[in-house]
Amino acid sequence: MLDTRDWILADGATGTNLFNMGLSSGDAPELWNVDEQDKIRALYQNAVDAGSDLFLTNSFGGNASRLKLHDAQGRVGELNRAAAELGREVADKSDRDIIVAGSVGPTGEIMEPMGTLTYAGAVEMFQEQAEALKAGGVDVLWVETISAPEEFKAAAEAFENAGMPWCGTMSFDTAGRTMMGVTSTDLTDLVGKLSPAPLAFGANCGVGASDLLRTVLGFSAQGSNTPIISKGNAGIPKYVDGHIHYDGTPELMADYAVLARDCGAKIIGGCCGTMPEHLRAMREALETRPAGGRPSLDTIAEKLGGFSSGSDGTDDAAPTPRRTRRRG
Repeated sequence: MLDTRDWILADGATGTNLFNMGLSSGDAPELWNVDEQDKIRALYQNAVDAGSDLFLTNSFGGNASRLKLHDAQGRVGELNRAAAELGREVADKSDRDIIVAGSVGPTGEIMEPMGTLTYAGAVEMFQEQAEALKAGGVDVLWVETISAPEEFKAAAEAFENAGMPWCGTMSFDTAGRTMMGVTSTDLTDLVGKLSPAPLAFGANCGVGASDLLRTVLGFSAQGSNTPIISKGNAGIPKYVDGHIHYDGTPELMADYAVLARDCGAKIIGGCCGTMPEHLRAMREALETRPAGGRPSLDTIAEKLGGFSSGSDGTDDAAPTPRRTRRRG
């Protein structure tokens, strides 16, 4: 698709949209791939109808470690295959090309030597999920919200074993670094050493859209030829009336999408809080607003709000690594 166009619009939030459909906090969204299939079809269809060229399957927490929390560790194949099959169904009935990306989130465990998860164990866990998503018909595998470089590499090896092309993003949510201390420069260097290399790489989730675009600028500065992914949250999360609410408007996310393109991103979407109305505004902005020069940090802050820290993580002001968590 990128051979014929300058950008691809990805989808928005999975969790936020499913909570609005009735998912309860603490429940496994992946169980809905079997128990609430019409709602998962609607999740995918809403993204397509809003203009997305690519959507991620409802399989972020579909590995054995995550599913064990719900006594469903024996259902990895079933739940991931169902997520992919529903996605394939929605994509194939569209009158335009739609890419189905098999979402693979972190294991939720800490790898050796800080934790107990071995590298080989991580590869095995990711491969089980990858094989099921492949069987269900995804076009590409997409590992996201990763913090540790070893886990990113384990996913890449698992995807190679499964014989599938892949993309990958990390979450830079700790003063410009991932929670395990990885910077934009570190990830760019890592991607350059992986074989097979991802089709695209970048950042998702994190703090606000401003912070994420600062990281995207960091990727672009390294001069990599690999397309960059930008999947930022719809504003900043706030606790309102007992619920987490993201304050980003469709107008803000439209500005974000254009700025992401100008920062060098080729695959542009939203993460937590991003709803179909945000995606529609993003699509319209990308189609109607002319490309501009690479924006300054001041321009990004003026359009999207200030940064959560004074550092992009590549200097000596970096925080101490801490443990990972599941995407909200």
